[in-house]
Amino acid sequence: MYLSSRETSLVSDIFRVLADSLPERVMRQEVGIRMLDLLRADFLGSYVWDETKRIFVNRVSLNMSDENLSDYEKYYQYRDTVTPLLQNHRRAVRVSDVMPQQELVRTELFNDFLRRDGLHWGMDVFAWNGDTNIGDLRIWRARHRDDFSDRELAIAELIRPAFTTALLRARADAGLAIESAPISPAITDDVMSALTPREKQVVLLLVQGLLDKQIASQLGISYATVRTHVDRAFQKLNVGNRASLVRMVTLQRD
Repeated sequence: MYLSSRETSLVSDIFRVLADSLPERVMRQEVGIRMLDLLRADFLGSYVWDETKRIFVNRVSLNMSDENLSDYEKYYQYRDTVTPLLQNHRRAVRVSDVMPQQELVRTELFNDFLRRDGLHWGMDVFAWNGDTNIGDLRIWRARHRDDFSDRELAIAELIRPAFTTALLRARADAGLAIESAPISPAITDDVMSALTPREKQVVLLLVQGLLDKQIASQLGISYATVRTHVDRAFQKLNVGNRASLVRMVTLQRD
């Protein structure tokens, strides 16, 4: 996927934030600021799912009313018919992908909650650790803008694996355990041993969210060599894309 110089700079900055050892709430806030800029969006809400209580907690928000969000947490989230549909997705997803806009604008959630702050077009990025939802980014645009495009959805999806890894690291640093059932077979030590030392270096940097060019610069090798190591790691670990690789390595290291 081609990225403009502006998008490349912002994506690199997001990956830099995700690679830092920041507290969870600070990390979500900093990533949210940059995601709004990257996607030319207006509002952010971000929560962590509490599986025990079955509610969203630990709010982070941008350009939204605290009073309105408190109402969501006390009332609307228990009557929210939209977010559970979005939460089922393991990839970045538009609200309009799970509910037509003309149907959304007739819901109580839209008229008594979303519209109060001017939220109209939405996209959600849910981070999963196995079968456990561990956090999200809810990105919204005002009514005068257009819905998110397929390309913008793909850009958000590019960020999601590194966002998931950063959430897991932040929780581990805070001493918060996360139990989950893997959605892919975990990589065994025998399989990991099949990687060369250089391939392992590349894979670990990829898991941290670095782009191929950044990996090349950090290791002092060419972009083409990085691509060769990534492709060989895919083959040896029997994965077809970066998201699967990040998920499997994360599960192996937990």
